[in-house]
Amino acid sequence: VKMRSLAPGIKLITSFSRDSWYRFVILLLTFVFYTTYHLSRKPISIVKSQLHRNCSNVIHPADLNITDNDTWCDWAPFDQNNYRNLFGVLDNCFLVAYAIGMFFSGIFGERLPLRYYLSSGMILSGIFTALFGLGFYWQIHSLWYYCLVQALNGLVQTTGWPAVVACVGNWFGKGKRGFIMGVWNSHTSVGNILGSLIAGVYVSSAWGLSFIVPGIIIAVAGVIFHPKMKILSLITHPRVVPNPSKYHPVIFAHRVVFVLQGVVEFSLCLLFAKLVSYTFLYWLPLYIANVAHFDPKEAGDLSTLFDVGGIVGGILAGLISDYSGGRATTCCAMLIIAAPMVSRTVLFFLSVFLSLLRLWAKCMLLWCGALVNGPYALITTAVSADLGTHECLRGNSRALSTVTAIIDGTGSIGAAVGPLLAGLISPTGWNNVFYMLIAADVLACLLLSRLVYKEVRGWCGYTTRLRG
Repeated sequence: VKMRSLAPGIKLITSFSRDSWYRFVILLLTFVFYTTYHLSRKPISIVKSQLHRNCSNVIHPADLNITDNDTWCDWAPFDQNNYRNLFGVLDNCFLVAYAIGMFFSGIFGERLPLRYYLSSGMILSGIFTALFGLGFYWQIHSLWYYCLVQALNGLVQTTGWPAVVACVGNWFGKGKRGFIMGVWNSHTSVGNILGSLIAGVYVSSAWGLSFIVPGIIIAVAGVIFHPKMKILSLITHPRVVPNPSKYHPVIFAHRVVFVLQGVVEFSLCLLFAKLVSYTFLYWLPLYIANVAHFDPKEAGDLSTLFDVGGIVGGILAGLISDYSGGRATTCCAMLIIAAPMVSRTVLFFLSVFLSLLRLWAKCMLLWCGALVNGPYALITTAVSADLGTHECLRGNSRALSTVTAIIDGTGSIGAAVGPLLAGLISPTGWNNVFYMLIAADVLACLLLSRLVYKEVRGWCGYTTRLRG
């Protein structure tokens, strides 16, 4: 008796190897969990335009005794004329703590069980995100409270990135790594989009919920990411097994990669690339609200177009770099095009929105998001994985976590400086903020010039001769 043939769906499932299923599970889990990290970071940029508004246009309750018609609806201490500086300080508390913590996170990530490390980080991040929102219900008007909560949140948020990149980088080879990690890295933009939309639902009625709801989401995800779930133990077993006897060769190999393979250049390039990206992340909704006179929800919804463009840019950068073999050249080309696009975007918002030609302005936002976030996504994913799994580091599979933390930690310095500078410069005019962003793009491009030259020589058939 012949056995009945399997259904097409069952055939498709069984056609994948065990290795392929492991890769799929790792991609899916790390995508979902890091999406929640970015989802919980985004609300502050949406709520800014609610914390300080033009109260003269807001109808006040009849029983409310108003002493200042322009600031009665603002949330102290952000009701003063220096509110932009205070917003910059608030952003910086998170980002400086994140940058400092990132340099140590890779070390802890190498030594602690990944499941405990990630789950505890997600739960703590949810708690601190929710505490910021609870300031609304507890009627807290102390800047120090919000700064402290932001700083603690920045520290615990460093648990995510080195760990998830190490998971993905150790399971995927270099050939299609750019494309795969470009698609996977869209969790950054997806998290920003979801965070904007969720925060936008509550921002005008009860802005505290704009933080509390994302905080609950990431904390619940951390609980689901439970240490006893056997399927998640796959993440903690990369394909390459570390060999303790190779400790000293690995130390030397670290130095080789740092000097020859461009960790320094990519790290410094990422510093300026993240400066630009995070300035958009934290200040774009407020800029749109101020210039186009949108309410906080509309400004937040519109700002998500920048993140949609970021998804496209990350995938495009990965595809091009896989095909060409030139990670640095791909980044440099996108940065060159991004610099004038940043200036064009501000000019279009100042003129196009006021003339109601919004479709073209939306296209500019998408395109700008792709060019700004493309190099940033490529460096933090495929480039970090290339360097951390370099052949001279073979025998130390956990080196990827350290290399990733160093590169992203350096980039996070730029992420901290950008929003702070935006807060200091924006009172002198939004144009000056965008000139600062253009200068950062140019510097990021120049820092890759040696690596671009090396890649171009390789395409032309020249080989690099090692000295010594």
